[in-house]
Amino acid sequence: MVFGKLGFLGHERDRLRSEPDSDLLRSELFGIDQLKRHAVALAGTHSVARRPGRDEMLTRLAENERVLYAAYDIVTAAAASGQRIVPAEAWLLDNFYLIEQQIALTRRHLPRGYSRELPRLTGGALIGFPRIYDVALELISHQDGRIDGDNAAAFVGAYQMAGPLNLGELWAFPIMLRLALLENVRRVAMRIARRREEREVAIAWADRLLAVAEGEPKQLIHVVAEFAEVDLPLTAPFVEDFYARLQAQGPALAFVQAWLEHRLTEQGVSAAQLFEAASRMAAADQISIANSIGSLRFISAQDWGKFVEELSLVEQHLRMDPVGVYGRQDFPTRDRYRHAVEAVTRGSAHSSGCSCA
Repeated sequence: MVFGKLGFLGHERDRLRSEPDSDLLRSELFGIDQLKRHAVALAGTHSVARRPGRDEMLTRLAENERVLYAAYDIVTAAAASGQRIVPAEAWLLDNFYLIEQQIALTRRHLPRGYSRELPRLTGGALIGFPRIYDVALELISHQDGRIDGDNAAAFVGAYQMAGPLNLGELWAFPIMLRLALLENVRRVAMRIARRREEREVAIAWADRLLAVAEGEPKQLIHVVAEFAEVDLPLTAPFVEDFYARLQAQGPALAFVQAWLEHRLTEQGVSAAQLFEAASRMAAADQISIANSIGSLRFISAQDWGKFVEELSLVEQHLRMDPVGVYGRQDFPTRDRYRHAVEAVTRGSAHSSGCSCA
């Protein structure tokens, strides 16, 4: 059977086929001013609770890791067998060492129970998840995975105009960015793996037709009938590789191509339109994974202590020290001051300015 399991990868292929959420974290791209307005609006929609909840983040990380390794194994197997590797797949292969490093770093900086103490959402699609995780997801989705110091500071600063964040959330922001970027890479990887399987099925059917045409031409019509009966989804990757395989062999199977074009016409699409759609999708995936990989590198290089200090609302008040003693202290001492002030004000009606249950 052509559409069978391929050795040890069969189980993971079955699981990847049933995976939800393969759509990229991609919304309308915003400039800095639009990003700031969106951050303020987002804060207005968030209702959070300070009561400890379930630790969802390590489970999320483990699931992303499983899918990423499964997709990597599928693409690695294709490369090892000499199949043509598309640019997005090359990005995954070339940068997987970095993905592994980032998974390990995230796990190291996200000890069990850490996220339970962060203010969490009480409604919406991410109910129960830390609010700061949704902030990270929204920033990534409106920048197509391209994060830098300017857009991160602008987004978090604007968010705090309507929803002040505590120090724990600010310190957790780079961890949540890592998690969200890994989530985005996972979604690209799922799309890559599914399209790789569609290509493999196309190659298998094309090779079978070619073998029959060469060795048993009288049986060709029966194999074509079997092919038609299977009724495979005529996706862009399938049609692209199927056509390429047949066209390389000259006019011997021209009637098969004509039959396939007729099937596409019945679906209201042409091969050229499918190829154009495949090209757009491949370009979008390549940009998204390249942006996400670049942003993971940025997170490792960024001075997050400076970021937290610049965005901390407690810091802004302490900097008003009229004699300037606070500002002349070193960073660890200032950080202890910030945490002490936040601890003293915790539970006060004026502690955060947000509507926390």
